[in-house]
Amino acid sequence: MKCYYDFHIHTALSPCGDDDMTPNNIVNMAVLKGLDAIAITDHNSAGNVRACVECGAKAGIVVIPGMEVETSEDVHVVCLFPSVQQAEMMDSIVSENLTVIKNRADIFGNQYILNEDDTVVGCVDNLLSTATTLDIYTLVDKVNEIGGIAIPAHIDKSSYSVISNLGFIPEDIDFTAVEIKNPDRVSELKKNHAIDSCHIMHNSDAHFLWDIHEKDFFLEVNEISPNSLVRYFKQFKQM
Repeated sequence: MKCYYDFHIHTALSPCGDDDMTPNNIVNMAVLKGLDAIAITDHNSAGNVRACVECGAKAGIVVIPGMEVETSEDVHVVCLFPSVQQAEMMDSIVSENLTVIKNRADIFGNQYILNEDDTVVGCVDNLLSTATTLDIYTLVDKVNEIGGIAIPAHIDKSSYSVISNLGFIPEDIDFTAVEIKNPDRVSELKKNHAIDSCHIMHNSDAHFLWDIHEKDFFLEVNEISPNSLVRYFKQFKQM
């Protein structure tokens, strides 16, 4: 079956995310756009994942628990998990390894924690849009240990990507999927990097409601659930 998706969406917890990126607004916008599954991937936190999953269940759309972790090399990695509990386990690890810098909401933006009714129930004081002390190897190991999948984010971008910051995709890390924001660059990136056996995903990296993808990209899957979708991406493509 076809699964129309967008697996890189920020909520109002990310300082660069619009305050209107609440659980219900995100879920309902995704439903209006005809998507079957989305993932919540705030910067270095899974604080709004549980509320978004609950909203998704009510609205009839699958929400994959996740987060976008920044490694010590300033590389962004999308981390997806089969369950909220696993995402929250990763949240604890990331929190312990996050640089302590107090957020300036007037400069960087608010970092709201919301419930399933879109009520603000807290704010994160520590700035989330900064590097952790986890290098890319350690991060991938931690995600795998928990049962999730680590996917190099927007590898076609000129900043905060594994290619822009390291110059290459480490071949001694068995990445099974990569994110390429611009579909027109797939051929070029395949020519220059060993990603032929990787699943290619095209996500919005939405920080505003209007950024969430339309029914532009889909996967052919047997089942649409967080567990089955994470399992799908963890398997290498047949060459």
